Amino acid sequence: MTFDLAFMLSTLPAFGRAVLTTFKVGLLAIGLSLLVALMANVLLSFKRRALDMLVRAYVELARNTPLLIQLFFIYFALPSVGVQVSGFTSAIVAMTFLGGAYLTEVLRAGIEAVPVQQLEAGRAIGLSGGQLLRYVILPQAGLLSLPAVFANVIFLLKETTVVSAVAVPELLYTTKNYIALYYKTYEMLAVLTGLCLVLFLPLSLVLGLLERRLQRGHLGF
Repeated sequence: MTFDLAFMLSTLPAFGRAVLTTFKVGLLAIGLSLLVALMANVLLSFKRRALDMLVRAYVELARNTPLLIQLFFIYFALPSVGVQVSGFTSAIVAMTFLGGAYLTEVLRAGIEAVPVQQLEAGRAIGLSGGQLLRYVILPQAGLLSLPAVFANVIFLLKETTVVSAVAVPELLYTTKNYIALYYKTYEMLAVLTGLCLVLFLPLSLVLGLLERRLQRGHLGF
C-alpha cells in the first residue's frame, strides 16, 4: 500500500482550518465548563438540601448520558419547540453540559481535600464563609485538583470529534468529507492520526509540566 503524499499535502490548508475550529470549540467549552463547575460548588457550599439535590441531579444526568445523545437533543429536538440552535452553538452547549459535570466533581474532591486545619485557622482570624471560600478553600482546592482538571482538558479537546455529527467542520468532519469525495481513506486517516498526535501529545506534556511547577511553587513539593 502506498500513500498519495501530494494529495495529503494538498489537504493541509483545510485541516488547518479544522484545527482552529477544534480548538475554538474545545477551549470555549473548557472555559465555560470551569465556570459551571465553580458555580455548582458555590451552590454546594451553602449546604442546602435543595441545592445539593439540584447539583447532584445535574451531575448524574450529564455523566450518565452520552455526549452524542446530548448533542442530538440540543441540535434536533430543541427546534421542534421553536428553539433554533446552530451546530457550533449546539457543540458548545453539549460539551459544556458534560464538561461542567465532570469538573464539578473534580473541584468538589479538591475542596474536600483541603486540610480542616486551614478552615479552622480561617475561622479563627474572623473570615466569613464567603471569604473562607474565596481566599482559603478555592485557591488550595484548585491546586489540588490540577491533575484531574488537566486530564479533563485533554478529554474535552478530544471529544470535539463528536461534534462532527452536527456538521461542525472540525478534524473528524473534514476527514470524513475528504474520504467521501476522493476515497482516500488511508491517507486521510493518516493525516487525522498525525494531527491528533502533533496537537494533543505536546499539550499533554506542557500541562503536566505546568502542573508540576505550580504545585512545587505553591504547595512546596
